[in-house]
Amino acid sequence: MPFNITKDFLEEVKSLIEVSDSKKLEYILEELHFADIAEIIDELNLEDAVFIVKLLDSEKTSEALMELDEAQRDRILNALSPKEIAGELEEMDTDDAADILNELSEDVAQSVINELLDEQHAEDIVDLLRYEENSAGGLMAKELVRVNENWSVTGCVSEMRAQAENVTRVHSIYVVDNHNKLKGRLSLKDLLTSKEDTPIKDVYIPKVDFVTVNTPGEEVSRIMRKYDLEAIPVVDELDRLVGRITIDDIVDFITEEAEKDYQLASGISQDVEANDSIWELTKARLPWLVLGLLGGIGAAAIMGGFEDIFEKHAVLFFFTPLIAAMAGNVGVQSSAIIVQGIANDDLKGSIGNRLIKEVLLAMLNGVILAILLFAYTFATKGEMFTSIAISTSLFVVIIVAGLVGTFVPLALHKRGIDPALATGPFITTSNDIFGILIYFMIAKAIIGI
Repeated sequence: MPFNITKDFLEEVKSLIEVSDSKKLEYILEELHFADIAEIIDELNLEDAVFIVKLLDSEKTSEALMELDEAQRDRILNALSPKEIAGELEEMDTDDAADILNELSEDVAQSVINELLDEQHAEDIVDLLRYEENSAGGLMAKELVRVNENWSVTGCVSEMRAQAENVTRVHSIYVVDNHNKLKGRLSLKDLLTSKEDTPIKDVYIPKVDFVTVNTPGEEVSRIMRKYDLEAIPVVDELDRLVGRITIDDIVDFITEEAEKDYQLASGISQDVEANDSIWELTKARLPWLVLGLLGGIGAAAIMGGFEDIFEKHAVLFFFTPLIAAMAGNVGVQSSAIIVQGIANDDLKGSIGNRLIKEVLLAMLNGVILAILLFAYTFATKGEMFTSIAISTSLFVVIIVAGLVGTFVPLALHKRGIDPALATGPFITTSNDIFGILIYFMIAKAIIGI
């Protein structure tokens, strides 16, 4: 049953820390899940949080540290000695330990590595540090269960027992040859139902999905989602088995990428948290706000060039926000669908075909909206040519905005730039400017001024 951390419970924890009643504090915390410990730590000030981390067994606090957001974890790690950090890393899977080391300065990380008691664990962690963070090599853990194809069932079971001690969850049993090359996977059912002297090569399943150390994280997540995998093995350039990626790791990766894309789409250029300093938040937000300001200045300059229209047909001025808003909305809708398709690898066909489809869709939407706007404008203003100019402008603006919203994310993706950039202020600002320019050019042509 989930534990509910109440305000009264937190106050009790704080009072026990204040009087340094370590025995009682340890007693009420030791049975809690590490996620609950993380929630408690997150509610404490730095000094009290460090007290908890030092008090409890590293087997529990190491898991709790991974549940914290990066900023909070960094503050706690900076308050620990390299030896104390090493104690936490000893209890972590190698992929989590490598992530922790990547958050530390180079000097501190080296000191922590030197304090690790388990040489094999330290070697595995250091090996992971050489891979790109968002590649399969950077996401994988070294802990897994592997068996040799030449072993018998009896020898296999004995070896598996020894290996499983260091593996938190045994999702799969991988089969390798004498050179550690991945050959397949072993079904637990086949292992249990085979005779004791049966060679593993006679019972293993040769078909196994795998990725290489250089496979991008996005591709790993696509494969695991497509085939409903709980874990996937990772091989090096020589097809040797070097690690595995589990579903919890890929879910964390997907979540982090989604958060980055959401921030980028919202006009935040850096990865920030709500608790970051005002200066950090300002640096993340200001670049896109400046872009929006420049876009507004550009739109104002365009409107200034058509001042003569305002003098004779002031009604056009009142529909300017509508045209700009529709351009931005259509652009964001189009780009959001494309970005989602890119993320899910659902886009089929060429860019040209995608643009043609978007034109047809924009024309259909544009006709309907233009008719509605024409009916409203003519009914309220009673000016035929003005109503035609406004509704025609809306029709054209919707088509252009749809094309821009479709083309930009596709072009960015092709150049290796995150297409989520196209769903934020960039696409909105550009479409605002295009929309206003098109609006007044069409209005001037139709009204004849």
